[in-house]
Amino acid sequence: MTTALLDTWLHEETETNRLLAAGPGPGVATPAQVAGRNGLELMQAMLRGELPYASIARTLDFMLISVAEGTAVFQGIPGPHLLNPMGTIHGGWFATLLDSALGCAVHTRMPAGRGYTTAELSVNIVRALTPQVPRVRAIGKVLHCGRQLATADAQLVGPDGTLYAHATTTCLVFDLPSRPASATAP
Repeated sequence: MTTALLDTWLHEETETNRLLAAGPGPGVATPAQVAGRNGLELMQAMLRGELPYASIARTLDFMLISVAEGTAVFQGIPGPHLLNPMGTIHGGWFATLLDSALGCAVHTRMPAGRGYTTAELSVNIVRALTPQVPRVRAIGKVLHCGRQLATADAQLVGPDGTLYAHATTTCLVFDLPSRPASATAP
């Protein structure tokens, strides 16, 4: 295992946790918090602890680590509470972590007032994962982002470069519905 890379990952995790702990915690952003911001701005605000992050991240021990235009990186802890009866990490955890990286990569390409939803997710698990691997990263990258469809791919890797899974997605892209003024109050 590459100790230097794992140390870097752990440092980035600590810094992200510090920012998130100072923020609102898990939840859903209000329409007022979202208004006028593009997807990249929303994701960056979440990383700075200004907006709530997804509750499922706490439930399944993973977190957003970084975003840039067309990319998103999540880091997860494959702990014993995620084991299937065969003693390896459950495939649903792989899929959730990869889907998060894929979707958030697409989110970074959304202009203000546009949204997306996953239409298709394909996950290929190529190696079993156990709690002996201290951390993994799901790295999502947009391949295409058009007016109606977006596609992305992602890899789930360990700090030593081992590939555990890869995935692709197709997302439907659409205009977000306008909300009446009364619906924007918290």
